Amino acid sequence: MPRIFFTLGTINAFLCVLLGAVGAHGLKHKLATDMLATFQTGVQYHFYHALGLILIGLVLLNFPHSRLLKLSGWVMFAGIVLFSGTLYIVSLTGIRGLGMIAPLGGLSYMSAWLLFAYAAWTGK
Repeated sequence: MPRIFFTLGTINAFLCVLLGAVGAHGLKHKLATDMLATFQTGVQYHFYHALGLILIGLVLLNFPHSRLLKLSGWVMFAGIVLFSGTLYIVSLTGIRGLGMIAPLGGLSYMSAWLLFAYAAWTGK
């Protein structure tokens, strides 16, 4: 299981660098300022949580049977898809109504970190 989270984390870190470069160079003159800021927010949170997935993989090396850590990783990955993915789609398409999905991603991010903390505290 650590290998899965290492892989998910590193692939997502790669995507962050790629999307950050696309935003900075390819979209700078194509998107409105507010939409570019939305895109950049997606990249920023995406990157934090790509590193979080790598961290979960590292911690799982020491606690390979922790169901809470594994759950934390999957919830964090869902947060990437729901929060950052939604921000990317909204900024590229202009369909602001999809932004209603992003808070679910934010809740996923927060839940993942709380699960991680609880797993660390209890050793479960």
